[in-house]
Amino acid sequence: MTNDDDETRRVFDEEHPGAPEVESALANKTLADIVTKPPLVVETTDTLARVIRLMQEQRHGCAVAVEGGKLAGIFTERDILMKIVGHPINLDRTPVSAFMTRDPVTLPGDSNLAFALYQMVVEGYRHIPLVDDAGRPANVVSMRDLIEYLSESFSRELLTLPPHPRSHRFRSREGA
Repeated sequence: MTNDDDETRRVFDEEHPGAPEVESALANKTLADIVTKPPLVVETTDTLARVIRLMQEQRHGCAVAVEGGKLAGIFTERDILMKIVGHPINLDRTPVSAFMTRDPVTLPGDSNLAFALYQMVVEGYRHIPLVDDAGRPANVVSMRDLIEYLSESFSRELLTLPPHPRSHRFRSREGA
């Protein structure tokens, strides 16, 4: 390796943080630090039609349902696809409580990113409600939130590289 290569590597390492920065963020950043969009909160008695319309209008992947102000369940895009689409359900008369996940896994806002990521990967969750000490929904962390936050640690050039940069499959092809 030449001195020019050493200098290029040094500059790259300074400008593009690597594993230590990501590990630090995973261990030290809390979910409350990175989740800024307020949750979509609905009542368990709200109809599916209303909840789905709110999810579309507010561009939320889920809604948290409350009873008496406390978290009772979560209703997600996956619930719509897996439980509702293709079934003869009257959306205007059916309460969200009929299709939501009751008593979902929750986390406090001071949980670190690593724990939330672990829960999501191991359990297959895409959304986890964050609750306060009284059980009221404070926010929702999504897999997208975690990925977007962690991707900020890498440069755009690095994130847009093909999976195998030296692979012939990714060289210029006509029509692609």
